[in-house]
Amino acid sequence: MTQISGGTALITGGASGIGLLMGRMLLERGAAQLIVWDASTANIEAARAPLDPLGAVVFDQVDVSDTGAVLAAVSQLEAGGTPVDLLINNAGIVVGKPFLGHEHADIDRALAINTGALMHLTRALLPGMVARGQGHVVNIASAAALVSNPNMSVYAASKWAVTGWSDSLRQEMERAGTGVRVTTVLPYYIDTGMFEGVRSRLIPLLQPQDVAHRILRAVERDAVFLHMPAIVRLLPLLRGLLPTRALDFVLNRIFGVASSMDDFRGRTADRNPNATAPKDP
Repeated sequence: MTQISGGTALITGGASGIGLLMGRMLLERGAAQLIVWDASTANIEAARAPLDPLGAVVFDQVDVSDTGAVLAAVSQLEAGGTPVDLLINNAGIVVGKPFLGHEHADIDRALAINTGALMHLTRALLPGMVARGQGHVVNIASAAALVSNPNMSVYAASKWAVTGWSDSLRQEMERAGTGVRVTTVLPYYIDTGMFEGVRSRLIPLLQPQDVAHRILRAVERDAVFLHMPAIVRLLPLLRGLLPTRALDFVLNRIFGVASSMDDFRGRTADRNPNATAPKDP
């Protein structure tokens, strides 16, 4: 069982949304130190007020799509003698539009933040965890990693990649007896600014507070996968049992998956990387 109390946690995208909520909960559970990485200086300044009174918090403005910046920030942590016990790869963006509407820069940026950044940061921190014989890596994937969703092609691709990599990493860590745990999180749409405008017909949007709480409970229990809500667990089974057209009918005509992104707006910063990122509710 992973012990949060007394450990050091690093959360990417940790100054807003569920990242901020998880940071607060980690401090309330007795984490000795919380390291918050976020690309938005505005979000970082806004996060100081709720987090600073709860314990030792270090904020750093890091663009995780910049591998050089990620490695430099990790080197700074190591030089300061700060071991990371819990890594939560939470930062992510959504560019919700048809594939032909994507610019090449959209594709590169989404894959760099949603997929590559997780791998590079984990690769940089993993040797220390293995050397200490303990550690926990949490990778936030998505239910979109289990189903094809129109207007989410690049996002879905990035999360399918995360899911496969994350569980492969888990098996490697377990087979080698490293003591490092890996948890893959696959949530449905979360009711934050990241998915502003999403419509869900039968399944309610997930509430950020509950999502953050359940992720940390999964950490404490060393869960391999966390599906939210539980019905998400059925997607691989349905894909295996139903012909493709029948699965399309169930998902699109009954659950409305195909139209869920029709009115998607998302965060301004996800649509325009040069804009000031708003703080998620």
